[in-house]
Amino acid sequence: MISVYLNMIVERTDKEIVFKIPADTDIKELQRIFDFLKYREATQDSQATEEIVNKLADESKANWWKENKHRFIK
Repeated sequence: MISVYLNMIVERTDKEIVFKIPADTDIKELQRIFDFLKYREATQDSQATEEIVNKLADESKANWWKENKHRFIK
């Protein structure tokens, strides 16, 4: 099965899904999409609730800020 979206092509084979995207695509945006797909794959079997995930994210942000605050505030 092949689907075409503007200048992108998505093809499903028996073994994989192939995305064909123009070479001039913004790599930063492409990286964000790739990161989202990795996240979805990593969490597909998770039993965690949205509340638990949000709490973990908040804790992670707080810890990051504690460790890096000195780099931004002098």
